[in-house]
Amino acid sequence: MTTSPVIIDGNTLTLEDVSRVAFDRAEVVLDEAAARRIDAARALVDRAAAGDAPVYGVNTGFGTLAETHIAHEDLSRLQRNLIRSHAAGVGDPLSLPEARALMLLRANVLAKGYSGIRLATVRLLIDALNRGLVPVVPERGSVGASGDLAPLAHLALALIGDGEFFLDGERLPARDALNRVGLAPCELQAKEGLALVNGTQAICAVGTLACLRAQSLCRLADLAGAMTLEGLLGSHRPFLDQIHAVRPHAGQREVASHLRSILAQSELVESHRHCKKVQDPYSLRCMPQVHGAARDGVRFTRQALDIEIDSATDNPLVFAEDGEMISGGNFHGQPVSLALDVLAMSLTQLAAISERRIEQLVNPALSGLPPFLTPNSGLNSGFMIAQVSAAALVVESRILCHPACVDSIPSSAGREDHVSMGMTAALKARQVMGFVRTVLAIEMLVAAQALDFQHPRGKAGQGVEKAFERIRSKVPFMDEDRELHRDIRTVEELIDAGAFDDL
Repeated sequence: MTTSPVIIDGNTLTLEDVSRVAFDRAEVVLDEAAARRIDAARALVDRAAAGDAPVYGVNTGFGTLAETHIAHEDLSRLQRNLIRSHAAGVGDPLSLPEARALMLLRANVLAKGYSGIRLATVRLLIDALNRGLVPVVPERGSVGASGDLAPLAHLALALIGDGEFFLDGERLPARDALNRVGLAPCELQAKEGLALVNGTQAICAVGTLACLRAQSLCRLADLAGAMTLEGLLGSHRPFLDQIHAVRPHAGQREVASHLRSILAQSELVESHRHCKKVQDPYSLRCMPQVHGAARDGVRFTRQALDIEIDSATDNPLVFAEDGEMISGGNFHGQPVSLALDVLAMSLTQLAAISERRIEQLVNPALSGLPPFLTPNSGLNSGFMIAQVSAAALVVESRILCHPACVDSIPSSAGREDHVSMGMTAALKARQVMGFVRTVLAIEMLVAAQALDFQHPRGKAGQGVEKAFERIRSKVPFMDEDRELHRDIRTVEELIDAGAFDDL
């Protein structure tokens, strides 16, 4: 499948563009106006490098060594040493999509024209991305100010011929990988190393892909909850629009509308219209309020990322039109660190309420259905431990909700005395996102079993019925105990393939 190119100018990149490059390997093209801005900023850096006045990162050391003057003949070596010394990341490499996102996001920031990098270096970064090179970037080692120094240094390390790239499934020395695709490593000039490592692009690479996935999980949570509601013969009335019109949080109204859509044309709700039950448990009745708050949290995260991925995060910033290079702190990751902590908390609420609905399904005292949804309980344990697995993931997600953004730790001999821990927030959000996906898969699997017991009464709502059929096309009714991890994985694979995205 071909996909249109993503044109980067530093100002108009979207989260969906990042996803297309990360997953679909869309071609990246540098806007010509952006190229002219890059050249203009570089001319100012060249003038500063030729002079004797101290300019941070051009002819001085870094961090606490900012007052150390560097001789003209050592300026290139200074930048190379910066990259090598800062490439101190640890842990597993970023996934290939995350590392591609990192390359794109760094190129987009450079395209803004405030970095002072050479155009040739930017083009090398883009060419490497377009030719399938993916840098090996350890995911840990960033405190989120002065940006993601260690992860970005590993990206830069590969561009100068050190470090490593992934290429066509192989992990290769960078110089060999560049040679295979017809590229040559770059020789960094004044400020270029600093231009490559200052910024929040590792936070944003992981955070953007997690946020986009979170948006789809919000809709999936509504579907899973609706399946459980029908499996338990719950009421549709709590989702009527007049209830939510008088408390008009955006997410709450969106969820109520979505639930009404997927529950429409339900025969099951008609089968118990005159039952004596007055109210459902909160985990059913309050889905718009809880799921809606999660949606609003995800929206807040998205707004922060929308701004950040098109922001200049270098230091110093090069203002070519004003003829100035100004040191500041745009590399500080606090705006996105806070937002990604909110993302983890929002997603955890979806998992927490989902697990409570699973308990409603498997507990005969609450469901009115066979214990643990098995026809022959006692001999069979049914979905007993599926609920336990969901509970385990919820507890771990709650632990991961400890905010990273308030947990600053000083670095660089006290010069960098307040940091954002933004990469930690991004990694936590990514991990929670995976847990939530599994909890929702478990709920959908268990709810499908409940619907089998209720189907003699009639069909469920139109969206619920379609989801049930898609699950049953891969996972049969469980009339006798079997290895549930296989069924859970199958539903996860359906989720990953987008089997429920249209519901």
